[in-house]
Amino acid sequence: MKKFITTLLAVGISAAALAGCGGTADSTTQTVSTDGSTSMEKVIGYLSEAYMVENGGTKITYNPTGSGAGIQAVSEGRCDIGLSSRDLKPEEAETLDAEVIAIDGIAMIVNPQNPVSDLTIEQIGKLYKGEIANWSEVGGSDAPVVLIGREAASGTRDGFESITGTEDMCKYTQELTSTGDVVQTVSTNPNAIGYASLASVNDSVKLLSVEGVTPSTETIQNGTYKIQRDFVFVTPKNKELSEAAQSFMDYASSAAADEMIEKAGAVPVKR
Repeated sequence: MKKFITTLLAVGISAAALAGCGGTADSTTQTVSTDGSTSMEKVIGYLSEAYMVENGGTKITYNPTGSGAGIQAVSEGRCDIGLSSRDLKPEEAETLDAEVIAIDGIAMIVNPQNPVSDLTIEQIGKLYKGEIANWSEVGGSDAPVVLIGREAASGTRDGFESITGTEDMCKYTQELTSTGDVVQTVSTNPNAIGYASLASVNDSVKLLSVEGVTPSTETIQNGTYKIQRDFVFVTPKNKELSEAAQSFMDYASSAAADEMIEKAGAVPVKR
């Protein structure tokens, strides 16, 4: 997948140089440019790959600049579709439309030996800020809390910290470069807690409920599980997309895209 996304970026750069945003690389190939959220890299990668297989005359490009930059790019007409891992602000929504394509469900995990089964968002925040340093303070054993998280550039970390109100305040014991590493580390340390995309959780760790709600496709879709965020396609308001961009938009927001969204580790929206 990494190789595919790298190739996709290279295609995006060359296509942009030849045709500009939303243009065509040659007389027969249409290009749809997307720009924005790095957290949506896998989602846009899987969706683009599947769409291009079925639509050989279209190339989807992706520029990973971050949600704010993607929203600005589509607002200024520098791309067809902006990608955002947050909802639009009121002032942005005045000139832009947002379509939720998928939901990022972030699961809290502990070692199977840990007796703790449920935490509140407030408790999770205090744990990661170091204000709660012993498991006994939240109903667990008398043992130090080992805080496992992702590296600074991680979209999962960004989502987790923004939801729990812990931006720039987490006292991580270890910062790891992949979801798999987080799951593996928590599975081998009885005192560890970590966070990971729900699709990556397996039986080697214990899944916590948050405020009494266990994460699942159903509870993420109905909003009762709180540690989640939307993955959004952003387009100009009152302005028609190109035929190719509209076609890709229609595919990404349809049930036909659900399988790719799940493969990317996200949760499809409820239809």
